[in-house]
Amino acid sequence: MRERIQARLQDIETREKVRILYACEAGSRAWGFPSVDSDYDVRFIYLHPRDWYLSIDLERKRDVIECPIDDQLDITGWDLRKALQLLRKFNPPLMEWLGSPIVYWEEFTTAAQMRKLMSIYYSPVACLYHYLHMAQGNYREYLKGPTVWIKKYFYVLRPILAINWIERDLGIVPTEFQALVEKVVDSPELKAEIGKLIEAKRRGEEMDRGPRIAPISDFIESELARLEGKQFEREYDKPAAPVSEFNDLFRSALDEVWSDVR
Repeated sequence: MRERIQARLQDIETREKVRILYACEAGSRAWGFPSVDSDYDVRFIYLHPRDWYLSIDLERKRDVIECPIDDQLDITGWDLRKALQLLRKFNPPLMEWLGSPIVYWEEFTTAAQMRKLMSIYYSPVACLYHYLHMAQGNYREYLKGPTVWIKKYFYVLRPILAINWIERDLGIVPTEFQALVEKVVDSPELKAEIGKLIEAKRRGEEMDRGPRIAPISDFIESELARLEGKQFEREYDKPAAPVSEFNDLFRSALDEVWSDVR
C-alpha cells in the first residue's frame, strides 16, 4: 500500500505540475487504532513554481488538491501557502499531520522547518478551543443517552485527553492516541476500558450503537462539565507568531524546491 500511495503522489506531481514536500497518514491509522477495513487518509503539502504565485489573480486560485476517493484511498493536499497560514494559527489538524508517525513522503527541508516554527511559537489557546468544540459537538451528536455510537467514543476521548495534555503543560499534543492515554489517564479502570475499546476496534468488531460504557461516559461527562464555559486566554495566551518567519520559510521553500526552474 505504501508503494501504491507513493505512486499516486507521483502522479499528482506530474498532473498538477507541483512538487510534494510532505505526505503522511492522518486518520485512525496515524492515531493508532485502525480497524481491518479502515481507509488510508493520506494528507500532503505541495508547492507550485514561483510564477504561479506571482499573479494578480492569486486569491482566486485553488489552494487544495482533492482526489476522488478510490477504494481505500482518501488523498487530499494543501498548498504550502495555505498550510503556513494555518500553521501560524496553530491549526491542530495540520500540527497532527506534521507529527504523524506514518510518513509516506518527505523531500526538501520544508516540513522540518515547519516543525521548528511550530515548536518555537506554539500557543495552546487555539488548540484548546479546537479540541473543546470537537469534544462537545461529537458528544452531543453521538454519545448522549443510554445508547451511544461506540466508535465515536474515540472522537470525544481524543480531544478531551488532548486538553488534559495541554493543561499539564506537556507541550505539543502528540498525534498518537496511546501516548495521550499513557500520559494523562490516571485511573486504572478508565485506562483498562479504553484499552478494551482500542482492541475491539483493531479486531474489526461491530462498533455501531450499543449501551454506554459507564467508566468512559462518566469521565467524558465530568470533563465536559468542568470545561463548560471555561476561558483559556488569560492562562495560556502568548503573542502571535511573527508573519515574517512564515514568509521567510515560504520564500526559502521556493528557492530550494524550484532552484532548477528559472
